[in-house]
Amino acid sequence: MDNTQNENYTNDKTFKQNIVDFGLTTGSLATATALSSLKKIINPSETIDFVRISTPFDELNVDIKKSNLINKNKAESIAIKYPYNDPDVTVGIEIVSSVQLIDKPIFNENSDFNQISNVIVEGGYGVGKITKPGLQIPVGKHAINPTPLAMIEENLKDIVPDNKIAKVTISAENGEKIAKKTMNHKLGIVGGISILGTTGIARAMSTKAYKDSLLCQLDMALALVEEGKYKINNLVFVPGNIGEKLALKTLKIKGKKVSNNQIIQMGNYVGFMFEEAKKRGINNITLFGHIGKLVKIAGGIFNTKHSIADGRREIIATHAGLCGANTKTISEIFNSKTTEEMVNILKKNGIDSVVLKNISLTIEQICLERFNLNINVILVDMEGNHLN
Repeated sequence: MDNTQNENYTNDKTFKQNIVDFGLTTGSLATATALSSLKKIINPSETIDFVRISTPFDELNVDIKKSNLINKNKAESIAIKYPYNDPDVTVGIEIVSSVQLIDKPIFNENSDFNQISNVIVEGGYGVGKITKPGLQIPVGKHAINPTPLAMIEENLKDIVPDNKIAKVTISAENGEKIAKKTMNHKLGIVGGISILGTTGIARAMSTKAYKDSLLCQLDMALALVEEGKYKINNLVFVPGNIGEKLALKTLKIKGKKVSNNQIIQMGNYVGFMFEEAKKRGINNITLFGHIGKLVKIAGGIFNTKHSIADGRREIIATHAGLCGANTKTISEIFNSKTTEEMVNILKKNGIDSVVLKNISLTIEQICLERFNLNINVILVDMEGNHLN
């Protein structure tokens, strides 16, 4: 980011929501509303339109929609996550923080508890709870990540009155409903959204944030492996939601139906997830999914997003030719628009089994050579029927 852009964040009266390439994280909004509420308690007559917060990125001015004094020791503030150039399901959400000042306990002179923070943060309605191990937050706690927790404490601690503790409760309007559109259910976060952020700002089309969410699945699955609930070689990698649903419906490993805790969604980042799996000591993987996604790997394509690379017809046509298909059949495959059509052409010519087996073996060989992973490939159609 150049200095001109940086000035737009820090020198204007409020955070520039019209800068469409960036937005605010839910962590920044939680921090801002918590600070606004505390300031309202300290100075009830103050009208708060915005607050200035410190983040790992910089200092930001954040709009406050509303700040109300509930009683002399409690206030509540609301901020909105404004749109930016990203398909973020939390855009438009209202983040609500209430702050209550309570008396600081009196401890003995030598007590270890005398170092207690003067800011305590917990989750309220619409903020999910952790139910599975492997995340940064312990099981049973609300899904407020370490950076937002640190930001809230850092921004409030110096203005909390002496001998008081600021008890902060972070909530999210419609958080439980919005969370259904996220990966929270997959990560074992129930009842709402997560309060996220590592810098305080949300960058448009952030592949890093998405990749981090994919890795969370992997770390959680490995935590269950450590607990002895699964074996490390029984993990199943799928492209996405469709692959997961079909695997749960049709797949068995060593005679047992797979659990969703064993299933790792890769999104389009096949190569990235395989590299991370290898780093974590995983050497054997079951790769399960629709042929339309997985066939790309046979062509050495490890980011399967359609706009990045396709190659489906070229790969299937090539393997059909290698398995003895005539020119007419190869041409029909090459001129088809969907993999379902291509598979039907293979079936019509009685070569579907040999061609799809050849494709799966090629995927296994490429993954062994590139990642040193032993892959068992299972290609399926949209009904979950195994094709190879």
